[in-house]
Amino acid sequence: MSPPVDRIPSDERLPEAADVVIIGGGIIGVSAALHLARQGRSVALIEKGQVGAEQSSRNWGWCRVQGRDPEEIPLAQASLRLWGDMNEVIGGESGFRRTGIIRATRDPAQMAEWESWAAEAQGMQQHTRVLSAAEVKEMLPGNVEPFIGGLHTPSDGRAEPSMAAPAIAAGARKLGNLSIHQECAARGLETTGGRVSAVVTEKGRIRSDAVILSGGAWSSLFLKRHGVTLPAAVVNATAFRTQPGPDLTEGNLSTLAYCLRRRLDGGYTVALSGVGTLELTPDNLLNARAFWPMFKKRRKNLRFRLGRRFLDGMRQRADWSMDAPSPFEAERVRDPVPDPALVERALSSLRAAYPGHRIEVAEAWGGAIDSTPDAVPVISPCEGMPGLTLATGFSGHGFGIGPAAGTLAANLATGEAPIVDPRAFRHSRFLSGEPIRPSRSL
Repeated sequence: MSPPVDRIPSDERLPEAADVVIIGGGIIGVSAALHLARQGRSVALIEKGQVGAEQSSRNWGWCRVQGRDPEEIPLAQASLRLWGDMNEVIGGESGFRRTGIIRATRDPAQMAEWESWAAEAQGMQQHTRVLSAAEVKEMLPGNVEPFIGGLHTPSDGRAEPSMAAPAIAAGARKLGNLSIHQECAARGLETTGGRVSAVVTEKGRIRSDAVILSGGAWSSLFLKRHGVTLPAAVVNATAFRTQPGPDLTEGNLSTLAYCLRRRLDGGYTVALSGVGTLELTPDNLLNARAFWPMFKKRRKNLRFRLGRRFLDGMRQRADWSMDAPSPFEAERVRDPVPDPALVERALSSLRAAYPGHRIEVAEAWGGAIDSTPDAVPVISPCEGMPGLTLATGFSGHGFGIGPAAGTLAANLATGEAPIVDPRAFRHSRFLSGEPIRPSRSL
């Protein structure tokens, strides 16, 4: 079932034109909208379902630099700065708290990998401390696992996925330059002279020569309608929240057997790292070569399923009419079924680590994670379609780096100086034939 997400009202009238149109009301889209509204630009935010209702409300709520691919570290650092000021900027509650992140392990090989990452990150002004077994034990009172060491990043934090995207959108709208249109699917783009000139929605057309596509798991299909290639796969993941309970940690904790985050309601969000199910589609098979290096890295934790999505992909035409209902109206909110076996696996491990504590599941949910072949996002002008900027393929990292990722997309869409160097996120890396290396994130 869908986890709860705060609701915000829609604006009734679709504008005839806007400086920038943003397709997708997740954390990336609303962050881009906030930056643009603060710049005084007129913005229309288009969302086929509800703001924040897909992966932006289903993720773990981690806001971290720790363990990021080195290419992503500057973006993650910029995001933490933005998260730190977020509540004041939006005049609302995103749930952000700077409570730190701890990783703990029993595996010497994993510990060596973490030490290597920490040494490299230190050279990028990232201060993560390597922990001894005794230090881990001191920082995790009540945990009986025989950890040999870990990492601690006190500057990292957490936010509330059910609150953050709606609160940011509502805060951006207070500035007076943003209109929000929910239950309003974008069907496609119009071009003039080879450049984007309008977005066609189910409720009408909006003229604009600058469009940001932040459609998450739907972006690749949207681009396919316009002959643009973006290799992407969607991995279904499972998470759950506990009833309010014991004080296990005030921040975030990652181990091989479970990951958890303290929630504002007194419970914890719990999940398993890197574990998911890939729903096979015809496009997955076409892109199999590009995804092979990442598959080899993750194969132990990845399952495959052949089902309705494959059949839907076989039937789905790429040239649907923009004058009739599109695939995006047929499924307003993607709501995968949670895997009860994964819930039980993580719950059992957590209870064993903290014996004597009452830890009960309150609710479980599934999420759809849009992934690129290298697990690094695309934040880039779209190759072959001037006027369109892509901000997608966040591979499970989008929530934490969302504020800076949305800002970077807004920078690129309007010709501003970018908040960080965007080269690592260029769309062209998947089209040029250059080697694709798997992410070096932990």
